[in-house]
Amino acid sequence: MVKRNLGPSTRSIYLGLACLSLALHLLLAIFCLSVLQTTCVLPTSSSSSIPRTDTHHNESASHSTSSSTASSSNKLPARTHSEEQHSPTANTLHHKAQDSIGEVTEKANKLTGAGKAIQNVKGQSKLEALFEHPLYNLPGPELQTDDWLLRVKTDEDAKDVGSEEGESEEIITSDSEWQSASEEDGYDKVSWTRDVETHPPWLRFHLGISRWELYNRKDPNLARLTHYLATQRILGAVQKTGGTQLKLLISFPNHGQALLKPMKQSRDAETDVNLFYFSDFERHNAEIAAFHLDRLLGFNRIPPVVGRLINVTADIREKTTDHKVSRTFFTSPAGNVCFYGQCEYYCSTEHPVCGRPHMLEVSLAAMLPDLSLAPRRSWRSPWRRSYSRTKLAEWEKNPNYCDTVKQTPPYSQGTRLVDLIDMVILDFLMSNMDRHHYETFEKFGNETFLLHLDHGRAFGRHSQDEPSILAPLQQCCRIRRSTLLRLRLLLLPDFRLSDVMRESLAQDPLAAVAPLLSEPHLSALDRRLAAVLQVVQICQEKHKDVIYDDVERYDQDSSDTAV
Repeated sequence: MVKRNLGPSTRSIYLGLACLSLALHLLLAIFCLSVLQTTCVLPTSSSSSIPRTDTHHNESASHSTSSSTASSSNKLPARTHSEEQHSPTANTLHHKAQDSIGEVTEKANKLTGAGKAIQNVKGQSKLEALFEHPLYNLPGPELQTDDWLLRVKTDEDAKDVGSEEGESEEIITSDSEWQSASEEDGYDKVSWTRDVETHPPWLRFHLGISRWELYNRKDPNLARLTHYLATQRILGAVQKTGGTQLKLLISFPNHGQALLKPMKQSRDAETDVNLFYFSDFERHNAEIAAFHLDRLLGFNRIPPVVGRLINVTADIREKTTDHKVSRTFFTSPAGNVCFYGQCEYYCSTEHPVCGRPHMLEVSLAAMLPDLSLAPRRSWRSPWRRSYSRTKLAEWEKNPNYCDTVKQTPPYSQGTRLVDLIDMVILDFLMSNMDRHHYETFEKFGNETFLLHLDHGRAFGRHSQDEPSILAPLQQCCRIRRSTLLRLRLLLLPDFRLSDVMRESLAQDPLAAVAPLLSEPHLSALDRRLAAVLQVVQICQEKHKDVIYDDVERYDQDSSDTAV
């Protein structure tokens, strides 16, 4: 064997290469650490297609996909030429956010008190931690007698009425029973007194409506009401008049009612991009998801909605007295029991509602008090769409449209404008373009909340956002401070909107069949939430009077009570 001697020059070369290799490894390690720290600043989406159960694993997965999710937000389509000049497009919002992402995160942590909250989130569900946060427990105004929509008359009220009418009949006492005037077969005999414990859940819900919210999130009756809707025996079913698509009015033995919307397409089906918003199907799971989202945003303005499996034959065909419904039943070639009713759109043999073969998924929404007891006023939305395939509405052509709205009652005073913008944010998050009217209870005048009703056309597309829904926020640059703080809180990793939404929807009975929203829809919530905050940030850069401060004492109170 020939012995090879390495000269001084060769050793120098080998030593230099070793040093170079070591230096490259150190640089690579430093670069990786900086990338990990950057992606941990503000994950804007949770785009994993697998339901997350482990918290640590979830955060890692969402961090690794935050860049790709953020880049997908530039899919927001541009609108008219005038909007391109005056309104921020999706690309503009995206680039603005990239420049100030760290600043927004720091501000969110500071203003929401989340820095202290994160320590207590560990070992606790995100949903529980969210509802324990001070922002979801802000003290409301003290309710007066006139702040309740309905109330049970006291003995003094009954005496006053009796004396005014000159009646000599025996006065109803607090332990007397309310006798039902209905003698129809199947209804329970009414045995309610003024004691709230004797009231069925639907009546407690009606008596709990106040000037400022439809229900109190902490009211234990909320769980009783959803359980009641999901389990109560169905006594009757008739088609509800009005509207463009099929829906039924369901009756229960204890005189309660619910609004039923049937399943017409699978959860994973995405609305065709060539379909106009007013031609879209209504979705039962969209109604359920809208109720949960409204509650997570802290609005409490959508009547409780729950999912349920019903038997088309036993619960509808054999119970209905509505000939418009009963004569449209048929058995499909696949052996499924179907019906289609009568309505303006999609009520035909080409668009039937079918069981499998008898079982059908539906949403059941708690009914509001009868209009004879609690009249409601319908308001035309200033940002109503034209519902035309060719014409644009005025707000789509005039970037200064909000200046006119601000000078028009009821938007010229009070909280009506920021109430409307709350509703706009809700609609954008779930991509609901079908908001032509909204309602309020007449008793409360203009000093009250807006009812958020009818969300069947929401959650149609997860791969595309509709920035025109945010036109009121973009044009008016006005938002309620409590709403903004909660939005910032829901953007943080420990209170991520997609995660708390997934956890909340898992409580619905239909979640046992399949998740109410697919993972792409949940990811879209995070993406759209970031877009809303980008619009607010742009507004704050251009205007001073953006925030309507409805929680002036929050900073002081949160320093003492932040979890």
